[in-house]
Amino acid sequence: MLKLKAVILTVGLMSPIIVHSMLFDLQSGIAKCITEDLMSNAMTIGKYSVVNPNKGYPLPDTHKITVRVTSPAGNNHYYCDGVDSGTFAFTANEAGDYMACFWSQEHKPPLTMSVELDWQSGVAAKDWSKVARKGQIDEMEIELKKLYDTITTIHDEMFYLREREGEMQKLNTATNSKMAAFSFVSILVCLSVAGLQLWYLKTFFERKKML
Repeated sequence: MLKLKAVILTVGLMSPIIVHSMLFDLQSGIAKCITEDLMSNAMTIGKYSVVNPNKGYPLPDTHKITVRVTSPAGNNHYYCDGVDSGTFAFTANEAGDYMACFWSQEHKPPLTMSVELDWQSGVAAKDWSKVARKGQIDEMEIELKKLYDTITTIHDEMFYLREREGEMQKLNTATNSKMAAFSFVSILVCLSVAGLQLWYLKTFFERKKML
């Protein structure tokens, strides 16, 4: 079985419109993962491709990668093996960190390739050109639809952040309670150890008839 080392990159925080275009190096035998924090029911689309090191020539057979996109619960949303480019698209069924992992088979000596990734979420993931063709509407109506979707996304995100804030407050309260209990137990242990030391020293000096 191929053993892979993983490198995880967090590319952004929650945002009503998320667009990430990046170019990263991928070494054979080492997985590289990018995480994206998505809200529930958020649309997302990602396009990736391996950069041809020799422009004007066919892409080498060694420049093939495997791509897997998983949900916060670990469920697969996309998987493709032995490709040099592709597209993944889905609607998030739960809020949290979605992870896209890229890796290639191990080569000796190690091989390094460059991968382009364009990951869009929220309003940016919608194909507005198809909306325009379908509804035969003008640019002003398209812009209004974009603004409406952006406002709706921001409104939903505010409630999502409020829920996350409540969860963090509960976590902080629980942590503070545990720290207080731990401190109290630590003080009791220290006092007990100090008492035992005094008792031992008193017993020792009494045996030596120094007291």
